[in-house]
Amino acid sequence: MRENLVNIRERVRLAALRGGRDPLTIKIIAVTKRVGVPQIMEAVEAGLLDLGENRVQELAAKVPQIPSNLHWHMIGHLQTNKVKHIIGKVELIHSLDSWNLAVEVDRQAARVDKIARVLVQVNVSGEETKYGINTNEADDFITELKKLKNIKVEGLMTIAPFVDDPQEARPFFRELRLLSRELNEKISGVELKHLSMGMTNDYEVAVEEGSDMLRLGTAIFGARISRI
Repeated sequence: MRENLVNIRERVRLAALRGGRDPLTIKIIAVTKRVGVPQIMEAVEAGLLDLGENRVQELAAKVPQIPSNLHWHMIGHLQTNKVKHIIGKVELIHSLDSWNLAVEVDRQAARVDKIARVLVQVNVSGEETKYGINTNEADDFITELKKLKNIKVEGLMTIAPFVDDPQEARPFFRELRLLSRELNEKISGVELKHLSMGMTNDYEVAVEEGSDMLRLGTAIFGARISRI
């Protein structure tokens, strides 16, 4: 795992330099889906501070077993009836993808006097199998989110199509970056400063296109990962 991380960090550094960016601004989030606590702690001991979970049940089970100075991210599809289980436990929700979900996140955050930090998930590829709002809905959606007092929108997230050649994912990452720039210019009172894009098969291209949050599972833990 340590060797994996050394390799990842070097590849991220080089990709950042190719994109004219500071490598230190790019956050590696270790995706811990189906990864046991001992393996997670190995990653922590190797210097990772950010952990991402796809499933609320797994997150709730792992949080009490992991040092409290680490940062949890909810990166998977979030159902409204599960929101109450993660508010106050996660630093950032990457997958805000509907108005109903936004209202519930706002309600649950208000209940515990928190401000929920969120990214809006955008389905840039238009694939029916992926969650996220359409690109042409992003302006109105984020403008409406400004009405919710206990939500802070900090950026956008997308999942590119899985392709054999990572270069084929580039147009989708570029589109999200350009959309973020456009929305920052159009919507007052909102700063979209984060782009969560890039996974094991395409993270170098994502960095070149502006990602500052990478969601990496297999690249860190390997293909054969255990259950908790």
